[in-house]
Amino acid sequence: MSGRNWIGDAPGWIAAGAMLVVAGCATRASDPAATDVSTNGAAAVSSPLGSYLAARHAQEVHDYSSAAGFMEKALADDPGNLDLVRRTFSLRVSEGKVAEAVPLAQRIVGLDGNNGLAATVLLVEDIKAGHYDAALQRTKALPPEGAQRFAIPLLAAWMDAALGRPADAHQVLAQMGDLKGLDPLRELHTALIADYVNDVPAAQTAYEKLISGEAQPTFRVVELAGNFFERHGMADRAKALYARFASESDQADSSTLGLARIAAGTIPAKLVDTPQKGAAEALFDLASLLNQRETMDASLIYARLALELEPNFALAQLLAGEIRDDQGRTADALALYIAVDPHSSLYWSARLRAALALDQLDKTDEAEAILRQLAAERPNAIEPLVELGDVLRGHEQYQEAATVYDQAIQRQKTGDEDTWRLYYDRGVSLERSGRWPLAEADLKHALELAPQEPLVLNYLGYSWIDKGENLNDALRMIQRAVELRPNDGYIVDSLGWAYYRMGDLAKATQYLERAIELMPEDPTINDHLGDVYWRTGRLVEARSQWRRALQFGPDAGDAKVIETKLDRGLDKAPQAMSGG
Repeated sequence: MSGRNWIGDAPGWIAAGAMLVVAGCATRASDPAATDVSTNGAAAVSSPLGSYLAARHAQEVHDYSSAAGFMEKALADDPGNLDLVRRTFSLRVSEGKVAEAVPLAQRIVGLDGNNGLAATVLLVEDIKAGHYDAALQRTKALPPEGAQRFAIPLLAAWMDAALGRPADAHQVLAQMGDLKGLDPLRELHTALIADYVNDVPAAQTAYEKLISGEAQPTFRVVELAGNFFERHGMADRAKALYARFASESDQADSSTLGLARIAAGTIPAKLVDTPQKGAAEALFDLASLLNQRETMDASLIYARLALELEPNFALAQLLAGEIRDDQGRTADALALYIAVDPHSSLYWSARLRAALALDQLDKTDEAEAILRQLAAERPNAIEPLVELGDVLRGHEQYQEAATVYDQAIQRQKTGDEDTWRLYYDRGVSLERSGRWPLAEADLKHALELAPQEPLVLNYLGYSWIDKGENLNDALRMIQRAVELRPNDGYIVDSLGWAYYRMGDLAKATQYLERAIELMPEDPTINDHLGDVYWRTGRLVEARSQWRRALQFGPDAGDAKVIETKLDRGLDKAPQAMSGG
C-alpha cells in the first residue's frame, strides 16, 4: 500500500486547491531525516520571534509536536495574532491531537467565519457527538473550494443518511457526477449509504457498478463489497470476487479472511454501520486522493481526522504511518503501525511495516524476529523474506542475505513479473560475499528475465568492468542503463568508471563530474572522480575529492584506501573503491 492511492491519481483541482483548505499546515522539508527540535528547548527561546522561528524550523523537519509547542509559546506572547492561532491549530491536527485543536478551531471560525479546515474539525466534533443536524448545517456553510468540493457532498450525504433522509443523501452524491475522476468514489458511498439504511438492491447495484468499472478493484472495495455479498446470501459472488483479487494483487489479506469465513459458514458484521464510520471513510478517501508529494501534509491531516472519528480504522493508520515514514518521523510511523488491531485484515501488513520501521530505528534484531515470524506464519509469502534479505544486505550480512533470498526464490511462482528482482538481489549478495561465479549466473538470469532493467544492466556491466571481463559488452550495457535512467547518479558513475578502467579519461571525467552533480555527497563517486583527476594530472583537485569522500562516511576499508591515496598518491595506494 505504500504510496498508493485506492482511487488513482487525484484530479488536478484537488491538488491545486489542497493547500487552500489547510492554510498554514507544514511544508515539505528538503531533509526529512533532520534532528528533532525538542520543546524542552522552548524555555531557552527568549523572544516571540525566536519561538516563531524555532517553530518554523521544527515544522520544516515535520516535528509537529515541537513545532506546536514553540508556536504556542509565540502565541502566548501575542494572543491576538490570528496567523499564529491558525498555525498552532494546523500543527496540532497534523500531530493527531485534534481535541487540543478544537478550542483554536473555535477561535478561528469565530474570528474568520467558515475557514475550511477549522470548520471541518468542528464538523468532525459534531459528528462524534451525534449532532448530525449541526454537522449538516456546517457542510452547507463550508465554501466549496479545492478539496472541500469533494469532502462536502460526501459528509453531507452521510449526515442526511444519519437523519433518516437517504433520498436526500443520494441526491447529494449524484451532484458529484460532474467532478472528473470521482465516479468510483460516488459509487462507493452510494453503496455504503444504501447498505447502511438496508436498501439491499440499491447497494448491490452500486457495488456491481463499482466493481465492473475497475480493471482491478482495490483492497478496500473488495473488502467492503465482499462483506456485503457475504451478509446478503451471495457467498458465491463474494468468493469469486475474493478469488479474483487474490490472483491479481499482493494484498490478499481481505480475500484470505473472506474465503475462510465462507468455508466456515461464518457471516461477518457490517463494516460501516454508523454515520460516524461513514464520515471517517469519506475523510480517509480524501486523504488517499491527496497522498501525493505536493499535498502529503494535507493528506496527513485528513487521515488524522478520519482516525478522530474511527480510532481503529486500520487503513487510515497505515496511511498516516506511511506519510510519517516518508517525512522521516519513523518513531511516529511505528506507533501508528503497532496500534493496528490484531483482528484487522491489515494486521499482518502493519507488522511488516513495523519491522521495517524498527530496522530504521536501529532495532534490527527486533525487526529480523518479526520478519522471520511473518515468513513462518505464511509459508507461501515472499514479501517478509524479501524484506528480511534487504535488511540483512543493508547491514552487509551478505551471506545470510543470499540464504534468505534462496528461500524467497523457492516460494516464487513461475512467471511472476518481479522474479528478476529476486535473482538480482541474490546476485548482489553473492557478489558482495565473494562468490562471483554464482553471482554472475544470477545476474545473467535476471537480465534474461528483464533485458531492459537498468539496475541489472548497471550491476552486471559494472562488475565485468571492475574485473576486466567482457569490456565491450559491459560498456554497452552501462550505456543503455544510463539511457534508461540518465539522472541516476550511481549509474552515471558506473559509466564514468567504465571509461576510466578502459583508459578513456576524457569521457571518464565528463561522466564522473555529471555523477557528482547528481549525488554530490556520495563517497564512492567523489573517490572515483579523485582517481580520474589524479590520472589527468589534476593532483590538487584529486586530493580535494578524496578529502570530500572521507567527509561523507565511506566504510572503514574504503576510508583506509582513501587515506593512503592522500598520503602517498594513487600509484602507491591499494586498489581503489569499487562501488557502482
